[in-house]
Amino acid sequence: MAILSTGPIENNAVSGVRPTQTVTVRILKRNAPGGSAVTIQGYVLGATRTLYVSETINVNPNEVVTRNYFADLDGYEFIFTVGDADVEDVEISVWGKTSTGQLVNAHRVVSHEQLNPED
Repeated sequence: MAILSTGPIENNAVSGVRPTQTVTVRILKRNAPGGSAVTIQGYVLGATRTLYVSETINVNPNEVVTRNYFADLDGYEFIFTVGDADVEDVEISVWGKTSTGQLVNAHRVVSHEQLNPED
């Protein structure tokens, strides 16, 4: 199984407002046979690391799945678990968004930049 991580993302308030209010996770399954199970875990980062998102999604071939999560937090991290056989066929991207839905460039991790594998 492959474990991928965004790494810790700081989301400190600027003039009383945090840049990212929601996080959009997009999972793409390439045209490989069978579905792929992807486990998403989101953590609030602060004095402690607290799990606040825990979801397993089954993604079918040629399917894109989008999930939106609360992120009006000082810091957060997302970890994705993908089966070893599926890791080459699954792409994951994470996008921070403002309250109006605008992308926060500093809070995005896209598949071509590759998420950090955790060993």
